[in-house]
Amino acid sequence: MTKDLQKNIARKSLTMMGFYALTVAMTMDLHIYPAFAQSGLSLIFFLVVGGLLWFLPAALVSAELATVEEWEQGGIFTWVKNTLGERLGFAAVFFQWLQVTVGFIAMLYFILGAFASATGWAALNNEPALKAMAAIVLFWFITFLQFRGPRVAERMGDIGGVVGIIIPTIVLFALATLFLVTGGQSATSLTTSALLPDFGSIGTLVVFVSFMLSYMGVESSATYANDLQNPGRNYPIAMILMVITAIVLNAIGGMSVALTVPAEKISLNTGIIDALSVLFAHVGIHATAAANVIALMIAIGVTSQIAGWVTGPARGIYMAAQQGLLPPIFRKVNQHDVPIVLIIAQGIIVSIWTVILTMGGGGNNLSFLIAIALTVCIYVVAYVLMFAGYFQLVFKQKGLARKYQIPGGVVGKVLVAGIGLMTTIAAFGISFVPPSSLASGESTTYLVMLVVCFLVALVIPFWIYSRHNKSKHKTIVLPSTIKAHELHRHRFVLPRFRAKYHIRPAPEDYLPFSWRRKLMRQHHEGIAAHKATEAQRSQHTADDAPPEIIVEPDEIEYTD
Repeated sequence: MTKDLQKNIARKSLTMMGFYALTVAMTMDLHIYPAFAQSGLSLIFFLVVGGLLWFLPAALVSAELATVEEWEQGGIFTWVKNTLGERLGFAAVFFQWLQVTVGFIAMLYFILGAFASATGWAALNNEPALKAMAAIVLFWFITFLQFRGPRVAERMGDIGGVVGIIIPTIVLFALATLFLVTGGQSATSLTTSALLPDFGSIGTLVVFVSFMLSYMGVESSATYANDLQNPGRNYPIAMILMVITAIVLNAIGGMSVALTVPAEKISLNTGIIDALSVLFAHVGIHATAAANVIALMIAIGVTSQIAGWVTGPARGIYMAAQQGLLPPIFRKVNQHDVPIVLIIAQGIIVSIWTVILTMGGGGNNLSFLIAIALTVCIYVVAYVLMFAGYFQLVFKQKGLARKYQIPGGVVGKVLVAGIGLMTTIAAFGISFVPPSSLASGESTTYLVMLVVCFLVALVIPFWIYSRHNKSKHKTIVLPSTIKAHELHRHRFVLPRFRAKYHIRPAPEDYLPFSWRRKLMRQHHEGIAAHKATEAQRSQHTADDAPPEIIVEPDEIEYTD
């Protein structure tokens, strides 16, 4: 075996802690903390239940599916396609993408709320028409930036990760700790009885939906199990560490808000900023100015993060288009390999959702809660299909080779998958129960909007599949999943927003003039790279060469 090959294999071999680092990004979800805080101290109960009864089963099941021989490429589309058929495989990857188009809205609300707090422009967060318009303009601005290729998103994502998430989270955690240590007056009960929710009120239990959402996307990381050293041992350990980390960090984040803002006054859009204002005031810092600075950082940072999420999830549905399951127009890309048509279609869908949810829900907590519940309901269907496909694998295709298997034989597999499936179905059911935090008269609006929007979303992929025609496609491109060592700058993107597939366009997939422009760009980049290499090589040669000795003729001595 050559040294280069050995180095290549070593680079692609993922350690347990390396795998953990790829998955820990799901704890960096600042905008969901206010929703957690509404549960008070019982948020710890929901985090533990969600981690043990849903995250771990979903993680183990998806890992076994991802490591089946010849199923390594294609993610959930391949898993469901090979177990339940192509139609349901397409539905699974479609729902995996469609949930993102709704999930963007809650994040746009969060950005606008932060910006409104920082600038004092309250109407931006309170007026539904203005809020909807601002959200649409912001999303299209971010979308158009992505037409220049992934490097723009990577640079913006770097800024967003540090400025908009890491620094505000550290500040929030530090101030909350100081608040407790110095005897701050808690806005929520800290007694042991508060650890458990009110099981007599199903409207209280519906907040579990928010906790489910924070764990979703685990199937995206499961594909990296193929690169993991000793996956049978290391994968479960990494997932257990992941659950512990998620519980601890999310509990601190949620309680930072719950300690300072009464549950009935928590705004899901500006809850973080309100909490920071109280915390800054407690330590004697000018509350308004300091909170506004952090609010602006969050607004800019999360906007930058979304820039990296616009094209990532769309790769899944683009992969389906290259399989011939969408009209050929959706395969079109520009010279930067950005699927322009698909991204524009995604922007239109996000705009429609924004108008419906903002105008229909008033743009306040009601709109935010509907957006979260609808995101979960759509995503849950993909998970139901994944669990159903796993049962098919266990009972009908158990002879297929795989790198990782859930321990305990058939009984262990059924038990783990059964717990995950039942929790998934339970979360789906309680999503349609109006939260107890809603004002009088909002419950009907919540239920009607959620049911109608979900039914429309449920029908779309099956209608599209019924009309697909593969004969219109000149080529069928097989899916290629992004490996762990190829993530580069995407390590800290939330798993459910992370790019899962390579974009490998065929020549006919390029828009007019884009193919020629790409070839010219590659040609110029190749020339520039060649010149840089030659310059570096020349410099290296010059540095390594022995010094030149100049000898004058009269200094030469001749000997016989």
